[in-house]
Amino acid sequence: MNNKIVFGSYVPIDSPLHRLDPRIKLLMCVWYVVLVFFANSWGTSLWLLAALLGMMLLSHVSLRQYWQGLRPLAWVIVFTVVFQVLFSSGGKLYWHWGIMSITHDGLVNSLIIFYRFMVIITSSTVLTATTPTLRIADGLDWFMRPLKFLKVPVNQITLMLSIALRFIPTIMDEAGKITNAQRSRGMNFHQGNLVKRVKHLVPVLIPLFVNSFKRAEDLATAMEARGYDPDSPRTHFRQLHWQKNDTTTFVLMVLVTVILFLIRGGLL
Repeated sequence: MNNKIVFGSYVPIDSPLHRLDPRIKLLMCVWYVVLVFFANSWGTSLWLLAALLGMMLLSHVSLRQYWQGLRPLAWVIVFTVVFQVLFSSGGKLYWHWGIMSITHDGLVNSLIIFYRFMVIITSSTVLTATTPTLRIADGLDWFMRPLKFLKVPVNQITLMLSIALRFIPTIMDEAGKITNAQRSRGMNFHQGNLVKRVKHLVPVLIPLFVNSFKRAEDLATAMEARGYDPDSPRTHFRQLHWQKNDTTTFVLMVLVTVILFLIRGGLL
């Protein structure tokens, strides 16, 4: 098995999470993301972190693989945290220079943002690592069925989401290949100031966008050749079945929520 995963890629192994219905996994992921914004103390944050760690262990995907999946997004997290530290005000002032300053509130807010980024991205990675893309699309289609009565194009929306999730690992893998090709030609992406480093990314982004548009055009042509009609009623080869383990998982998620609010209210 490949020892590296990225957000959006599926790891085909057998685990308790892999065997769950995609609907409960989608519900758990969204539910967990909402709970993250209710964490207002070290106790609540550690409790949600422990719950996430439990899900990661149940997925049977190694923690090292999850970390490797987070690495491509690390620069986005670091940039956001640094921006929050340098351009936030309030509380005790530790350092000041021009429009930049480091304050107590800025440091606290940066830690909160860092925590939320990490747990939200990791929980989403747990979902995509344990659920095939087409199963995620089936789960989304089931949840969005009531919107069909409002003439919302549910089939088109779920198709777009499934295609986007399907090609995230492909695009990131292609970006790595283009980066390595540029390095073999003598490009140093870590040389110079911030502006120069951003300019060094242009030879990577241009072929990446060109290949992405070409792949999208080829996919559209293939769908048209097979007679795809977005307005036609669709059937599903893969049927969703709610089982006992799914109910147990739902009860555990309720328990996690109750304990979170007990800790938040100071009752635990």
